[in-house]
Amino acid sequence: ELVRRFRLDHEDKLRIAVVAIDPTRRRAGGALLGDRIRMNAIDHPHVFMRSLATRGAVAEVPEHVEDVIVACKAAGHDLVIVETPGIGQGDAGIVGLADVSLYVMTPEFGAPSQLEKIDMLDFADAVAINKFERRGADDALRDVRRQLQRNRESFGSPLEDLPVFGTIAARFNDDGVTALYQHLVGLLHEHGLPTGGAGLDRVDTRVPTGITAIVPPARSRYLADVAETVRAYHRRTEEQVVAARNRQALRTTRELLADAGAQDPDGAAASAATEVGALLDDAERALDGESHALLDDWPATVEAYSGDEHVVTVRDREIRTAVTDVSLSGTHVPRVALPRSRTGDDGTLLRWLRNENLPGRFPFTGGVFAFKREGEDPTRMFAGEGDAFRTNRRFHLLSAGQPATRLSTAFDSVTLYGFDPDERPDIYGKVGNSGVSIATLDDMEVLYDGFDLTDPATSVSMTINGPAPAILAMFFNAAIDQRLAAFEAEHGRPPSDDEAADVRSWVLANVRGTVQADILKEDQGQNTCIFSTEFALRMMADIQEWFVAHRVRNFYSVSISGYHIAEAGANPLSQLAFTLANAFTYVEAYLARGMHVDEFAPNLSFFFSNGMDPEYAVLGRVARRIWAIAVRDLYGGDVRSQKLKYHIQTSGRSLHAQEMSFNDIRTTLQALIAVYDNCNSLHTNAYDEAVTTPTAESVRRAVAIQQIINQEWGLARNQNPNQGSFVIEQLTDLVEEAVLAEFDRLADRGGVLGAMETGYQRGRIQDESMLYEQRKHDGSLPIVGVNTFLAPDATPGEPSGGAGRPLELARSTEDEKQRQLGRLADFKARHAQERAAMLDRLRGAALAGDNLFAVLMDAVRVCSLGEISDALFEVGGRYRRNV
Repeated sequence: ELVRRFRLDHEDKLRIAVVAIDPTRRRAGGALLGDRIRMNAIDHPHVFMRSLATRGAVAEVPEHVEDVIVACKAAGHDLVIVETPGIGQGDAGIVGLADVSLYVMTPEFGAPSQLEKIDMLDFADAVAINKFERRGADDALRDVRRQLQRNRESFGSPLEDLPVFGTIAARFNDDGVTALYQHLVGLLHEHGLPTGGAGLDRVDTRVPTGITAIVPPARSRYLADVAETVRAYHRRTEEQVVAARNRQALRTTRELLADAGAQDPDGAAASAATEVGALLDDAERALDGESHALLDDWPATVEAYSGDEHVVTVRDREIRTAVTDVSLSGTHVPRVALPRSRTGDDGTLLRWLRNENLPGRFPFTGGVFAFKREGEDPTRMFAGEGDAFRTNRRFHLLSAGQPATRLSTAFDSVTLYGFDPDERPDIYGKVGNSGVSIATLDDMEVLYDGFDLTDPATSVSMTINGPAPAILAMFFNAAIDQRLAAFEAEHGRPPSDDEAADVRSWVLANVRGTVQADILKEDQGQNTCIFSTEFALRMMADIQEWFVAHRVRNFYSVSISGYHIAEAGANPLSQLAFTLANAFTYVEAYLARGMHVDEFAPNLSFFFSNGMDPEYAVLGRVARRIWAIAVRDLYGGDVRSQKLKYHIQTSGRSLHAQEMSFNDIRTTLQALIAVYDNCNSLHTNAYDEAVTTPTAESVRRAVAIQQIINQEWGLARNQNPNQGSFVIEQLTDLVEEAVLAEFDRLADRGGVLGAMETGYQRGRIQDESMLYEQRKHDGSLPIVGVNTFLAPDATPGEPSGGAGRPLELARSTEDEKQRQLGRLADFKARHAQERAAMLDRLRGAALAGDNLFAVLMDAVRVCSLGEISDALFEVGGRYRRNV
């Protein structure tokens, strides 16, 4: 962060050398030279970085560090920064080598008496207390200032004037770090450092101001609150079950006494009936209003599902759905089956209604909609390779003849990391490989050419995270331009300003789809983080605020993903727990931004993996129930907010290169449990995805799996086949409690963000991945065609083609790469006059805290993806991985 400020303030005119020293381990003789990993975030020709090991020196300063400094000076560097470990107690050796010395500590130094032992507090020109957002930072600041005052006998100076600074280096544009920088640069000017420019405004503080944590400290136990809310709901259920049984028993007793009273001349039965009536009144009062309504409405529910049609009202529109489907044999198969065995006992029925209920009814365990959408299977068509033209052709091939167009887009790694295509060796080979190359609005318009992006039957999913705000802005602009072109074609003239504004509003209200954008799972389970976590979360909230302001209702601002957590190695319990915990973190962050839960919760969607483990059969059930209870009872969300909608992709990790034709069997089973669990969208992997981008033939087979289940498989005529199964109900309860227990563990670590600081989620995922690999290789986890039931001529561990064909690897061609570079150059040339001002506006919005997505909607019209990413990197949003 200090180097970044030197760059900004001196407009990259300084040549800076950073020498980072790490201790050598006595036993192994090596050193973890990890600083360079984080310093990769400062990538500029004028910044030189080198890690050094102490190489067993008694002191923490290497023997030849003075020679290293001289070498850096001789190479023409204006500033040399030497970072050392362990300096402090008993060792201030760096002071004699430096013109200006800085001591960095954290608030957790122990008792105030420990400060007496820190030698550097006698010699340092400045002291930084980093991680100032942590508890006890203010007390640490006071104690360090007092210690400095005693050490220097500066009793006449106010404590506030001593060179002790609070900093939060992990926070975007932290003014505490800026204050420290400006103090240091003033001292360095006295030693001949050139004066800086006007890149940084002066700050009048020595500690961070306006500390607004992503999740406020008062809400740090939010996951524990969620867990307790769900457990309290179940405790209440059992209390209400007892009350319902008591009421039913007392009603039956009263009826029996009434019959007996007719034969009772001395009135004993009548007297008993009076006492029973009083008890019945108590039992009625013990049942709360929700339980009363559930039990009282049940007869009407049974009647509604017993006729020929069931009527559901959605947004003031009646939808009539046939209650049964007739098989070839003439059997009337219920589309939603009711719990016949539970109608005799009110307590058992109430427990089922509160824990399960029918699809479309709280707590939505059986599904968030009463019936599936007519005439539209939940099939998503996944594609992405080469340039936008080739992927567009693949989309048209996959969607041909489909009643609905659900496009799922894979981007190449160049796009995923926010770069532009380039002839640089580390970029050129990746352009258009394993995904489509998208760098400009022109590319986005070509990608979805020929698809009506505002058609209710069209939905677009985009698998991208780090640069998701810019890619989403391109998509919205492409949809708007498409409708404006349609208006002009229909009316023979361009729209007026008012007409164009109306078109824009209509597009935003009608476009359907989702963008992944989930930066938390990227840090935990994947690697395409390009901006700092805080900055990325801020942009996610900017998107959602913009959605609220522009009434974007049918597009999901984030797809909260467990799929990539599972693909990284997590078991189904960790996948579900971490995904839901991430979701509740977004809830807390957006609430802290001042949004109401009902403004953003309907724009959240989820993305899970379905593998081979038994817990996957209830993943959706558990997720829906936890979400519904927490959103209603903890956050006060309405019915629309309570509905957790999710996409399933069959497990890529369960696909194997050996005996690839067997992968379709695994995918079929995973798709079947997804359909049974009422997923809202489904992607089935192609069998050859174990080794390559799928071919047209393998994708056709994958789509056919869904079609066969939905159109041929008889039990799929019913839409709640899991309900009523003893093992499904028991698995639901077991998995739910495992998830809540994980919430408690995360809460003890300060919530999701606190756990991420210590690498908790990554550590868990790695441990679970290792267990899977160990059991796969020792044979205790049988995998057909891999470690058991091998083909007679198979070589263990060697790939084999599926479906009797050789493997084919899809690659971007040289012509495609060159065309993409040419299109990018043409776009930049057309907008050369507008680009600089727009990038300045974007950087200014980032520094001022304005809504960045609103600016991005304009910026993508004249700037490329790489230009936008670079502009945001310059103002401090670059990701630095913890090691």
